[in-house]
Amino acid sequence: MSLSERLSPYQPSALAMLRLITAILFIEHGSQKLFGFPPAPYAITTLFFVAGVLELVGGILVLLGLFTRPVAFLLSGEMAIAYFTVHMPINFFPANNQGDGAILFCFIFLFMVFSGPGDWALDNRQRR
Repeated sequence: MSLSERLSPYQPSALAMLRLITAILFIEHGSQKLFGFPPAPYAITTLFFVAGVLELVGGILVLLGLFTRPVAFLLSGEMAIAYFTVHMPINFFPANNQGDGAILFCFIFLFMVFSGPGDWALDNRQRR
């Protein structure tokens, strides 16, 4: 049996772990913008407030695995906008503009649009 065949049964659980860790990290960004915890090194503007609401509420929904695909689509778009409006004007290269996180969040959420939530998600209970 190949390594791929041995690992395949664990794919839904691995996807769930990716979803959970991504959501927890994303919630932290939302709470930073909305509640100042952890303390933010920047001033909160209206745009940052809207992003904070999306990140906190969207992160909680992704954490629960509830409406994962549409929420992940929305959050992927938010991160693309964040990259091009906040990070890219600073510098073209992600390593220089601190946009690595925005790019990773964007593509992890885009992956979830197509993959679904994996195991341990409320979306799975709704289908039954």
